[in-house]
Amino acid sequence: MSIRVHRLCTVALHSTSELINPIRFSSQTTSPKMSLAYTFERAQELADNLAGVRKQMEKTLKSMGDTAQNVRLVAVSKYKPASDILAAYEKTGQRHFGENYVQELEDKAKELPSDIQWHFIGTLQSNKCKVVAGIPNLFVVETVDNAKKASTLDKACAAASRPEPLRIFLQVNTSGEESKSGMLPSEVLEVARHVISSCPHLRLAGLMTIGSPNPDLENGENPDFKTLSQCRATIEDTLKITDLDLSMGMSDDFKRAIRQGSTNVRVGSTLFGSRPPFTKSTA
Repeated sequence: MSIRVHRLCTVALHSTSELINPIRFSSQTTSPKMSLAYTFERAQELADNLAGVRKQMEKTLKSMGDTAQNVRLVAVSKYKPASDILAAYEKTGQRHFGENYVQELEDKAKELPSDIQWHFIGTLQSNKCKVVAGIPNLFVVETVDNAKKASTLDKACAAASRPEPLRIFLQVNTSGEESKSGMLPSEVLEVARHVISSCPHLRLAGLMTIGSPNPDLENGENPDFKTLSQCRATIEDTLKITDLDLSMGMSDDFKRAIRQGSTNVRVGSTLFGSRPPFTKSTA
């Protein structure tokens, strides 16, 4: 059994009120320079929160015995300052971070260390594919929801001359809610086939779902997580591929998601605290 989360580092700081002055990273953006300074108190809060989530993940995996899988922790930093990300990066070894908005991701990627592994987890608009493809340390786009968008992203990756195919997850609307993005489970196989056969600059790496906020757990399982797992089995069996990630589980349900096979959990508010009210564009 193993778990792909970094162990909590011991931090020795001298003052509980001073600002820590991290290395500044150059930026090519015309946006105002982000502040990367963080306080001891905030760094310690983030370290404690990350340690708590990792401990819960490890406990859950340990309870699964020989059936446990590797699980990646993605810290969802939407709306959070770059200083929070840098604090988590420097003081806990966290490397995988998730962002929902293209402009926010682009700005943060320019300011923060180049070995951060960025996950784009928001709605991907076709006219933003070029920008997304140009982020060199983008680890994965988790929200490809149709074949046309996959083709658009593939062309953008070709134009950006990425050194290797970009990982993508197919987003599946497992709950059938009209408010949710994602393709229907019945559409997943054909879109997967399209990516593999017609998108050489993309690599199908997994499936992703958000799921219902109030799932029926009468049988002890989240039906949305079960559906995503079934979609993966269909793709792997039919297309003869293996090791597709299952990106499912957030702050409220990541432990259940792990028990149902998740390999990629997206945790935000439990790590960084509640987010401000929605006030910005979804660009």
